[in-house]
Amino acid sequence: MFYTKARWNVSSHLDRAAPLAASALAALLLFGSVAPNEARGQVASATAIFLMIEPDSRSAGMGNTGVALADNANAIFWNPAGLGFQRGTEFGLTHSTWLPKLNAGLYYEYLVGKHHIDGVGTVGGHVTYLFLGQHECRTANNVLCGTFNSYDLAAGATFARQFSDRFSLGTSVRGIYSKLADGRKNLSVKPGISVGVDLAGLYRSSTFDLGGIDTRARAGFNLANMGPSISYLEADSASAPDPIPTNLRFGYSFTFDFDEYNSLTFSNDFTKILTDVQEEVQGDSLVAGEPRPWYEAIFSSWRSIQVDPNTSDTDPGRKLSVIDQLLIGVGAEYWYNQLFALRGGYFYEHPFNGNREFLTLGAGLRYNIFGVDFSYIYALEENNPLANTMRFSVLFNLGE
Repeated sequence: MFYTKARWNVSSHLDRAAPLAASALAALLLFGSVAPNEARGQVASATAIFLMIEPDSRSAGMGNTGVALADNANAIFWNPAGLGFQRGTEFGLTHSTWLPKLNAGLYYEYLVGKHHIDGVGTVGGHVTYLFLGQHECRTANNVLCGTFNSYDLAAGATFARQFSDRFSLGTSVRGIYSKLADGRKNLSVKPGISVGVDLAGLYRSSTFDLGGIDTRARAGFNLANMGPSISYLEADSASAPDPIPTNLRFGYSFTFDFDEYNSLTFSNDFTKILTDVQEEVQGDSLVAGEPRPWYEAIFSSWRSIQVDPNTSDTDPGRKLSVIDQLLIGVGAEYWYNQLFALRGGYFYEHPFNGNREFLTLGAGLRYNIFGVDFSYIYALEENNPLANTMRFSVLFNLGE
């Protein structure tokens, strides 16, 4: 029996609302190039993929790792539990021109902040914005009827509390608003609206001796974006809604303090997309039905899937194990006197599960209350739209 992984992407729904949505659909497809390609993995079966864009330049420079680091305000994305160990007040901002090789005028903004409340815990908030361009509105007769902007927006709040010297828990909730097309001229297109919830934990060891070097270990997890699916069409549409990208990120890190001036951190993250579909029997084949709700998919998606590599009509496809479906990042960070940092990393997806593979580079500076970070992506495959992506982040640490 052959199981074909369907691509539950809002593009298929917006096709039915053409021509008004055509321009926004083009922008979505440009953004979709970040996610796995046609029928090749589970990220492609979700919408609002902007929720998985790694926001801060520090972790982006370390191969997109951060779930076990989570030691500044950007922990809200990587691991909300990381706020539990933090004190004081901090704000951060990230800017990036998105998919620069496409020259499509897309950009990404991320604003984050956190504040510790004695006896209560640490609270935080964030706003994420992805601009998908300005597009022409046209009628069914191809008559210009104005312009509109496409964008994705999310805003949320976080709470974390330290339960011991070694362990903390945290949670986030965010509202999601995705405007891809214009709903004028009586078409049934509408913005997609949803809510996502995160649940996270972080463990950090005491300092121990490893070969004469003071060493600290951390391990964490973040079950992110649990929430209802998004519909971009009115209620009378027969199309199924699209799940948001529920995912589990987990990983570890080791920090080696060589002396009071020099330290080196190694980190390793794994991410599993937790979207899944119901199976329907058609003849001798299993085909994809509607997407499962998130509370089922977080359990049912831990299985091998059959994918179609689109190599020939006679190719039966291949199975991707759970290991093959993982997004893997490794990174390193060197600090001198907690003032200057150099970073590097590597990110990998299986060729039939997205086929993203790139090296990352980065640097950072800290002075008084101010910090700045920079990261750069060097793609290992040709014509990757993520190639040459640069992120710039600033942090303002106002102390306790």
